[in-house]
Amino acid sequence: MFERITRREEADLFVAWVAISFAFAIIFLREAGRASPILALTFVGISLLTVGIGFILHEMAHKFVAIKYGYWAEFRKDNIMLVVAVALAALVGVVFAAPGATVIYSNSADGRGLSREENGKISASGPLVNLVLCIPFAVLLMVAGQGPSLGDNVLYMIGMIGLQVNAMIAAFNMLPVSVLDGKKVWSWNKPVFIVLIVAAFAALVLSFYPSTLASLI
Repeated sequence: MFERITRREEADLFVAWVAISFAFAIIFLREAGRASPILALTFVGISLLTVGIGFILHEMAHKFVAIKYGYWAEFRKDNIMLVVAVALAALVGVVFAAPGATVIYSNSADGRGLSREENGKISASGPLVNLVLCIPFAVLLMVAGQGPSLGDNVLYMIGMIGLQVNAMIAAFNMLPVSVLDGKKVWSWNKPVFIVLIVAAFAALVLSFYPSTLASLI
């Protein structure tokens, strides 16, 4: 499996992962209202962990579902969008999580192009992975929230940020605009689109209300 990730793709994933992680860390620091060195390092570390899991698995879902259908796919970073993401986080307090895209190459051997169904399923796989990842982070948030120790507090932060990051990535990518996943899913299967976008925004809203979430788990 890992041999299908090229050196260039590894480099692009790494740069995008670090840039988006810093963008999210800036957002969480702005929300905290204080920026001590320890708190800043904590948010950066947690963002690297949670964004790394959510972002990379999102893109790998696109890649390997495309490969399953007989196509080749690689993630390519977008340097301009990476700069925009960090700048918007710092200046406006918004994360525009579009660091690049998984590019799918058609199967030139048999001349077969990407069908609407294949494109829809490949696109849906990324947000679906993020929604699945929301579950363990939500459970971690609830379990750690019951403990008084420093370790529990760190785990609580990981759970909360991991839930919010994955919900944000899923919700943003399910918007039916431009080249985002939502537009391709909408073109393929509207009921699937509705289920995914409702689930994504429901998870996003709940991620900001841990007490409400606790009553549902």
